[in-house]
Amino acid sequence: MSRLHVVSGKGGTGKTTVAAALALALATEGRRTLLVEVEGRQGIAQLFETEALPYEERKIAVAPGGGEVYALAIDAERALLDYLQMFYKLGGAGRALKKLGAIDFATTIAPGLRDVLLTGKACEAVRRKDRRGRFAYDAVVMDAPPTGRITRFLNVNDEVAGLAKIGPIHNQAQAVMRVLKSPETAVHLVSLLEEMPTQETVDGVAELRGAGLPVGAVMINMTRPTVLDNGDVDFAANGARPAIAEALCRAGLDGARHGGPAARLIDPLLSQAREHAERVALERDQRAELARLGLPTYELELLPEGVDLAGLFRLARDLREQGPL
Repeated sequence: MSRLHVVSGKGGTGKTTVAAALALALATEGRRTLLVEVEGRQGIAQLFETEALPYEERKIAVAPGGGEVYALAIDAERALLDYLQMFYKLGGAGRALKKLGAIDFATTIAPGLRDVLLTGKACEAVRRKDRRGRFAYDAVVMDAPPTGRITRFLNVNDEVAGLAKIGPIHNQAQAVMRVLKSPETAVHLVSLLEEMPTQETVDGVAELRGAGLPVGAVMINMTRPTVLDNGDVDFAANGARPAIAEALCRAGLDGARHGGPAARLIDPLLSQAREHAERVALERDQRAELARLGLPTYELELLPEGVDLAGLFRLARDLREQGPL
């Protein structure tokens, strides 16, 4: 069973919402999960209706069954200070470097180092144990960068190859990659039943597999109910005006065939039915395209009023009901 769940997806697919719902779902039955943010957007704090996340791990929710969700916003600058203290014992010198702007300079000229710091902090949480030798967290969920950047972000070993062949940075990257490429990790991709998100998901899976990174599941977000079954969809798409007029007449609505009040209802209804039929047909094609990836698939419904805290718990429940995560 995976312990590090990396959640990515094309912008606009709701990956942060899915990551938050997944963290809640994994925290049921007394389990502890850590939800990690690496992009500095404070999206997690907004979803859980809490104040901005600090660099320290903080409890933000209690899941059904008494489980706990903690959260952490990883800051590359703070992570680098930790790193300098851990490996070089710089202490106050590290803080002086921060004041001089050296840390910003280092992470700007060496973006691979930034990724090592961000992923390294999450991987440290995965490996961490308490005094009794038990893992501090049963699962860690990372709200990761979008699909277009996820492979490069996770493949930190290649990113730092030009920075250091030996030494602490190299060793840290190797330790991170051992976690990221292990069965402990699963990279989940969030998609919508639309052409562009689907194609980006397909491309993302291919890139992840090519890099030897473990792909988890496809999370289809914001699904809408199908009002018509397949036969009704085809019927609506191919024009059903005469049949509807006849049905209205049999129901006793006068003028359904000859321009009366009932007849004026038919065209707007048919227009809506055709739009629905087109959407259903498109979603059917996209669902089939995603199914060809051969990955576990979870579906989360569109919440018309937006995602508030109650909606987040509802999405978590839906995930749990669809099988093991």
